[in-house]
Amino acid sequence: MATRRALKAVLIDLSGTLHIEDAAVPGAQEALARLRSAPVAVKFVTNTTKECKRNLLERLRKLNFDIQEHEIFTSLTAARNLLEQRKVRPLLLVEDSALEDFSGIDTSEPNAVVIGLSPEHFNYQMLNKAFRLMLDGAPLIAIHKARYYKRKDGLALGPGPFVTGLEYATDTKATVVGKPERTFFLEALRDLGCSPDEAVMIGDDARDDVGGAQNSGMQGILVRTGKYRVGDEGKISPPPYLTCESFPQAVDHILQTLLKSD
Repeated sequence: MATRRALKAVLIDLSGTLHIEDAAVPGAQEALARLRSAPVAVKFVTNTTKECKRNLLERLRKLNFDIQEHEIFTSLTAARNLLEQRKVRPLLLVEDSALEDFSGIDTSEPNAVVIGLSPEHFNYQMLNKAFRLMLDGAPLIAIHKARYYKRKDGLALGPGPFVTGLEYATDTKATVVGKPERTFFLEALRDLGCSPDEAVMIGDDARDDVGGAQNSGMQGILVRTGKYRVGDEGKISPPPYLTCESFPQAVDHILQTLLKSD
């Protein structure tokens, strides 16, 4: 196996890894503080589309996480960047609490469809409106295609099934901007000044967090919290670099093994 370069950055998923809705994963705040004392950059990467970055940051700070806004890179940010590049007017199928991150984007007479997680808007009327726009040539932009995610009351459908339904009905393919896309991970690393082989990703989603990171050249650590289900390790190839019980154990491994070898 090729020798990896010294670790410079740790990318961390949020929902399911550090917290589940308004409850922190036990020991996660202290583990983050320990990681911050090490000579590595830390960035938080999330596919969360239920709320804007400001609300997300507020939620995390209420749980006593030491996180700054500039350290969070979201798939909403990546989607907005793409809309601005393409100069299109989107029909936004996102929750109202996420709309702030699209402020200033022209949504009149839409000629594109953007889908995030939007339980309030995933109804026949709205999906049919998206379907008709796509039949007229509007591109479909998926903020991500997660199959499901973890809520306090159990697993819940993600946007993936709805994106796939529209793809099937219109015989088109969506442009996906969030995890597990390689461009998402590279964009997250860009301002940290390091390459993928100098970074590790920690997350609860084998495909989107770990598989996506490893396909981008990073190492991936899967945690058995959040949406994790027994056997998830075997759903990706190559398998995770490491699987841990939770975020604190992942941090222990980074501090005791990945940084000790420097």
